[in-house]
Amino acid sequence: MTTIYIMLGSAVGLWIISVKLKDASIADLIWGMWFVIEACIAHFEFSTDRSLLMLTLTSIWGIRLSLYLGWRNHGQPEDRRYRAMRAYHGSHFWWRSLFTVFILQMLIAWLVGAPQRYISTSTPFGMLDAIGLGFFCIGLLFEVVGDWQLSRFLKQGQTDGVLNTGLWKYTRHPNYFGDALLWWGFGLIGVSATGSWWILISPLLMTGLLLKVSGVAMLEKNIQTRRPKYQEYIERTSTFFPWFPKQ
Repeated sequence: MTTIYIMLGSAVGLWIISVKLKDASIADLIWGMWFVIEACIAHFEFSTDRSLLMLTLTSIWGIRLSLYLGWRNHGQPEDRRYRAMRAYHGSHFWWRSLFTVFILQMLIAWLVGAPQRYISTSTPFGMLDAIGLGFFCIGLLFEVVGDWQLSRFLKQGQTDGVLNTGLWKYTRHPNYFGDALLWWGFGLIGVSATGSWWILISPLLMTGLLLKVSGVAMLEKNIQTRRPKYQEYIERTSTFFPWFPKQ
């Protein structure tokens, strides 16, 4: 229970800061760090080679994500997702955001973070660990390169253009695909540690969130109103899994 208490305290502390700043977007900054916290506590508790591997991989992913989001959002107004929530809840948003934003994200992170927590065994590394590490490396590559290509494109200041080069030529969401793939890597390492396939609930849940909730579905909900050329891009390019574009 130590893990969830620390995560809850972090959520409340960050919520207090968000109220003072009037910016709930800072919740995004701690998303990756929830899992680093879980992996760190698990490693101090179990101190196995596999828990060290999980802590290392999770830290690489989580710290990189938090730094990238912090750099991307610096000096920017509150994210439009949270502005919409603020408009919907009105004057009550300041306290409701504790539950609808911070604690909700913390609970999701706790559910998804099963591979980080259940890493206690010291069994030898095996094939699942190797495959999981491979998934992680490929997924991280897609996520990092996709984010870099997107940030470079946005710096060009195009208001209606569509990024359709690099990894974005083969999938409309290379960063989300990479995120999902590396979580399948975490899941396989978790299965290797526990011998229990239920651990794969974690990457299944993360993939579902990226596809149906906070990722692809939310981003593409109204993007065509902001970027009219996006419909043509949809018709030619794979939604999630990388594939050659249609002619």
